[in-house]
Amino acid sequence: MLLSAPANTLPQATLNGARRALLMATLAFAACFSVWTLYAVMGLTLRQQLTLSATEYGILLATPILSGALFRIPLGLMADRYRARNLWGYLMLAVLPALALLPQISSYSGYLCLGLWFGISGGAFTLGIRYVSDWFSSDRQGLALGLFGVGNAGVALTFILVPLIQHYAGWNWIGPIYAVGLAFIALLFFVLAPTLPLAYRATTAQPNASALNLKQLVSDARIWRFGLYYYFVFGSFLALLLWLPQYYMQAYQMTEPQAMAFTLFFVATSSMIRALGGWFADRYGGRAVNWGVFWVCIVCLFFLSYPPTTLVIHGVEKDVQLEISMNVWWFTLLIFIIGVAQGLGRASVYKVLHDYYPRHMGSAGGFVGAIGALGGCTLPILFGMAQDILGIVTGCFMILYGVLALCMITMFFANQAARYQYKLHRAREHNFLLDEDD
Repeated sequence: MLLSAPANTLPQATLNGARRALLMATLAFAACFSVWTLYAVMGLTLRQQLTLSATEYGILLATPILSGALFRIPLGLMADRYRARNLWGYLMLAVLPALALLPQISSYSGYLCLGLWFGISGGAFTLGIRYVSDWFSSDRQGLALGLFGVGNAGVALTFILVPLIQHYAGWNWIGPIYAVGLAFIALLFFVLAPTLPLAYRATTAQPNASALNLKQLVSDARIWRFGLYYYFVFGSFLALLLWLPQYYMQAYQMTEPQAMAFTLFFVATSSMIRALGGWFADRYGGRAVNWGVFWVCIVCLFFLSYPPTTLVIHGVEKDVQLEISMNVWWFTLLIFIIGVAQGLGRASVYKVLHDYYPRHMGSAGGFVGAIGALGGCTLPILFGMAQDILGIVTGCFMILYGVLALCMITMFFANQAARYQYKLHRAREHNFLLDEDD
């Protein structure tokens, strides 16, 4: 059922300076991702200060993710026409005022508005995908984009730095210190990140005539399908890193530092494994990796979805009570497995995307990235609504199970259709079938 990658990948050569470009892009992406997920840690304190419900808390977490997701589409279209390197630098500078203003905010609506502002840092992924993919040959795209994706580990910086800043400098210094750090990374990026050679840029970096427009992207069913896959492997990763701290505190009565430590383990392992996912995708094909990832995750989510349950069996002489629940260590093991699988899947989705759209990684990659990031926006809200309505903490995993089931059904029928078209094409080539025009 798993088909090989299409053969329309355009030939490219790995350019001089590619390693430095990848290093600087990964560093800048880590910094932007750290800013984008700032509410993942600040949200716990804000929930207590503002006495938020689960749904309100989910909306707070979702606001930076929403703006970052929506900005990925126009940034992707621009990256196919202008230098992604320059756009990226300007993006980091645009986020600085929002971080500097963070200490002045005290209301729920204020945090929502400011979150939408600094959340545009999430658009850095689209610019990075376009910037990095231009430097590497087609047979190294999976590994290169996987290594770039390790910048997801920037959220680990947030889990470490925010508590340290709050402890040693105070709550009001979180925003200004982040602003100084991001300004330093932006300066470093402007100085050290290489620019594409003029000869190469003239033919591939600015393909104005062939750039995809929004109408073409929206009407392409294949891009929507890839976006659905990325909605799970990236969107649910975002949603979980935002939701897990309070989940650990509610379900297992952990303290905030303990919940942060367990979530940090999930985030770091899932982010670092992404490079390996790119290598697997180069070697075995992105579809095969994605299909394996989905099967692993759906098995884990089946067990995570089951809520703690007490069964009373009425026996002949006495009642027998059974307690069905998952302790924190089994839960963490399953979450760890899901995180690793998602890390592999995030890299393989973009490897397959590059196979189909090698010259449009800005526009196509931005559109797919936006759909995936919308998962990090919509899922926390759905998690909060499920908890408020159902009254059980495992409702979030029930939602993820349903999303993944939809992904697997879609992939199955898409692969079946691709297999049929391949067989039909082969039959016509060997004159087993006559063309309709004959």
